[in-house]
Amino acid sequence: MLALRSSLVLIGAMASAALAVACTDSNGDSSGTGGNGAKGGAASGGSNSSSGGSASGGSTAGTAGQGLAGSAGPSDGATDQFHHPTGDADKGQAVFRFETFGNEGFWTRTLRLPQGMESAKLTVIQALEAGVNFDIESFPPTLRDEIIAEAETDLSPANAPVMNDPTTFMALLEANAVVGIAARNVKTLNGTLDINETNVYAGESVGMTCAFCHGLTDGSVYAMPQGGGIGVRSDGRANHDLNVGASLALGENSRAFYPTLALDLVANKHKSVSRLGVGLGLVSKAATEEEVDSYLLDPELYPVGMFDDAADGNGAPMHNTPLFRADLAAPWGTDGSIEMLQNFNNLVYTALFDPTDLTTEGGRQFMFERGGAAGTEIVDNYVGILASMGVPAGGVNGYPFVGRPGKTDVAVGLAAGAKVEDSLIGIRVDDTALLDLNAYLNSLPAPRVVSPLGARVARGRMLFRTACTSCHNDDQSRFVPQNIVPYNDSVEFFENAPARPALFPSYAGALVADRSAARLAPARNSPGIFDDKLIIVDASNRNQPRGSALPLLLDLARKPNFLHDSSVASLDELLDPTRGEGAPHPFFIADPDQRQDVALFLESLDDQPSE
Repeated sequence: MLALRSSLVLIGAMASAALAVACTDSNGDSSGTGGNGAKGGAASGGSNSSSGGSASGGSTAGTAGQGLAGSAGPSDGATDQFHHPTGDADKGQAVFRFETFGNEGFWTRTLRLPQGMESAKLTVIQALEAGVNFDIESFPPTLRDEIIAEAETDLSPANAPVMNDPTTFMALLEANAVVGIAARNVKTLNGTLDINETNVYAGESVGMTCAFCHGLTDGSVYAMPQGGGIGVRSDGRANHDLNVGASLALGENSRAFYPTLALDLVANKHKSVSRLGVGLGLVSKAATEEEVDSYLLDPELYPVGMFDDAADGNGAPMHNTPLFRADLAAPWGTDGSIEMLQNFNNLVYTALFDPTDLTTEGGRQFMFERGGAAGTEIVDNYVGILASMGVPAGGVNGYPFVGRPGKTDVAVGLAAGAKVEDSLIGIRVDDTALLDLNAYLNSLPAPRVVSPLGARVARGRMLFRTACTSCHNDDQSRFVPQNIVPYNDSVEFFENAPARPALFPSYAGALVADRSAARLAPARNSPGIFDDKLIIVDASNRNQPRGSALPLLLDLARKPNFLHDSSVASLDELLDPTRGEGAPHPFFIADPDQRQDVALFLESLDDQPSE
């Protein structure tokens, strides 16, 4: 656990897909498809670096922009081949905002996040500085009036004593007013959580929901620059200012998130990767709480607005993405390995919101098929870490929590493995809730955009239609092509992808591990960090190549950086040929004014049909 200092930003995001859905990254921004996290880039196409397989893209599909020069988008984007079933969108809103399926056992019993918040004396001001949002409609009446008044001041302790009082944060946490952190079983709003240490489900507790990473407020009461806000909820928008690593470090047992860190493993000869490189910045199974906190708080290893959603031993956080119009995007995951939205969300609820589920028989099978001996080593080490923290296996207060036997809203003991999409780790949460969530995510509109620079936007659209539509649509109300853009023609299953320009021409994946026994492509690593998310996790489970699924291009004006690894600082830089032909997403516009026109066009996109 990290002791709170006034100069530190301590609360951040769990990105789900991802922490996604919610943690899905198949939707919504130029960094990629599917939650948590992202894909290819803002404008793909028009490069002389060719990548392709069996079919060609880039024809005029649909009716938008008829009569304009160039192409409206790829011809293979007209059909929704991964149409997902839906339920009740109104009920799905409650799932998105408040459903935990019992993961409070992990967040309260194991990571001990609320205990860390309380002992660190976290205030509303400090949480806002870290990008946390507060739902004004859930505030207790007295606090509501006081905070509305204080929000008009300079927020100093003298002028905003309530917002600087740690008991206020805990009271709002109890009231379910902290967006994305769901309070459970609250009996009395008394400014503290009455936690039962012998049975977490018998007392008050908190769990994590989709909204933490994929929900904001409108900031109508207060909006902190480059921080959080207080106002009415606005679901689906990515919170680019949340600090995942610091959020985890705030827990009294941050070691509980061991499986998703960059790990020092014997099985891979200590060659896991982090954002610092191969074998650098790794966390050992014997790491102390302070050492884990140091990793989580290092902005080079765990940048703000990013979350590492894969229990693969590598440190490869990806940028949080929005969740708009899920009916227009698929497949899911940064790698495009999951075809159906409800299956992606099931993985988030079972393996990310409660990593202890990975210790089950099905979790072990999944980890072994994906990572071989290293996957088994991760689980074995994790079991030892949980034991050292005094968290037992089984029983009323032991792990797993979401995957506990005997629950009516979760099925356990199912078929498991890398190719069993609907129960990858042998656990599945309630299907009715998953389908309700599908419906709600389908219904979430992107923010409407009205650009005052109409002439430049129009010029940018024309350039986009001639340079970028071999991969992307110029109208974001249309389906994105639902397939993978391979890194280049060296990747396995390249021939199964439609023809596209190469996403990462200089990719040179050196063999890390053979996975033929699991019928998966070999694990491979190329120099640099762009491919690190896909060293282990790729789409070969469905016979698709290593690469990225295509995104919807929405809410781009809010994005602080681009590509799933946040390696590009702006749309202008993304399209600048000085990045080099071998760079990821090497699709460029040489003229600076034309680049700006295309950037303005991209920032103007919403989910309304183009004329």
